Amino acid sequence: MIMTYEWVQITDSAEELSKMILQSEQAEQYRQAYHAVYDNKDLADEINAFARLKDLYEEVQRFGKYHPDYKDVMKRIRVDKRRLDLNEQVAGLRLAENELQDLIDQVSFIIGRSVSEAVKIPSSNPFFSSESSCGGSCGTGGGCSCSA
Repeated sequence: MIMTYEWVQITDSAEELSKMILQSEQAEQYRQAYHAVYDNKDLADEINAFARLKDLYEEVQRFGKYHPDYKDVMKRIRVDKRRLDLNEQVAGLRLAENELQDLIDQVSFIIGRSVSEAVKIPSSNPFFSSESSCGGSCGTGGGCSCSA
């Protein structure tokens, strides 16, 4: 692949955009929320324990109710998940992640639309994905009432 001046400009612009996102308020809030969670050793240990429990949960799911630890694991995963969900720092991290993801989705939407209205833009935000694609299930045949 031959590098052209236009390609270098695009790459430089992408790097500049990346730096702008990293310097955004949303990125700073995410970093602060991340550190609030993972600099807390007890909370980080609790999250790691939950990750190990999720692995056990996946193993139990393969066998379903016939697994000897099924009831115990199912109860533990619900209780531990609820405890983490109700933790103020974890909730703050999730909120910050969503805000940063929304910013990235908006930037992707703008870039995609500047190329073409037909460009499919992956997004975690239904507002952007409903306007940008049908979700990929209809094969762009229009069967799902998308704009294909």
